[in-house]
Amino acid sequence: MSEPTESFTDEEYAFLRHVRFGELPPAVRPEEQVALTETDPRRDRPEPAGDPDEWTLRHGAG
Repeated sequence: MSEPTESFTDEEYAFLRHVRFGELPPAVRPEEQVALTETDPRRDRPEPAGDPDEWTLRHGAG
């Protein structure tokens, strides 16, 4: 099989990208941005009650 010999111009490629992906959303202006606040990491299990060694013995090492 031979490769297609058709070639597109930059404007045609731009049109094809627009047809496929649509338009980008508007850019976020600096005054619309907010500072992120880091939160505590998610806990996989509740705080152990009592001795941590007892927790490991009862529930196994993580």
